[in-house]
Amino acid sequence: MQKADFSTIEEKLGYTFCDKDLLATCFTHSSYANAHGGASNERLEFLGDALIGFLVAEELYGAGGSEGKMTKQRIATVSQKPLESAVRAMGVGYVYFSGSECNLGKKSISSLFEAVTAGIYLDGGMEAARTFVREKLLPYAGNYDDGKSKLNELFPHAVVYEERARSGQDHAPCFTVCVSAGGKSAEGTGASKEEAEQAAAQALLKLFKENRGE
Repeated sequence: MQKADFSTIEEKLGYTFCDKDLLATCFTHSSYANAHGGASNERLEFLGDALIGFLVAEELYGAGGSEGKMTKQRIATVSQKPLESAVRAMGVGYVYFSGSECNLGKKSISSLFEAVTAGIYLDGGMEAARTFVREKLLPYAGNYDDGKSKLNELFPHAVVYEERARSGQDHAPCFTVCVSAGGKSAEGTGASKEEAEQAAAQALLKLFKENRGE
């Protein structure tokens, strides 16, 4: 496996790994491991799925609420879309994979968050994993729905989407879209123009939230 510089990725994660080989495994897709040998992040995904479920449940329990409400919130928070949104917001992706990253699919992208969570747990312990989930995933607990609709509610008739780039093959394109509203802009990528617009909208909503100090 070719060595990569993970310092920028660690900065985006907000965590520095002691075990760099473990870090590399977190970002190795099975397509690459199957083609070149070595371990993929699939086992880490399995562990991360369980860890995220527990950590989100712990946060919800501490916040109060009925059992039914907590169950619905937990299911929504650990679902594919919030995990995918968290990965895209960090601006990270697979380092080792075969083919176009747009071909990986939403499940593979959301699974990356699970693998990284497990890697941080194995490298730094439960508190490090808890901090990662709290800071990187929980902000999307209520933002897994239609980001474009939310932007339109905030800025009626004043949201502009612009396609910036299109790459990949015709049967598997990758779109990059920029959205502008309220004097600010953000970009998002996706396997369709709609998916890219949604990703851009979520990124812009997160930017507005950060500027408000929330």
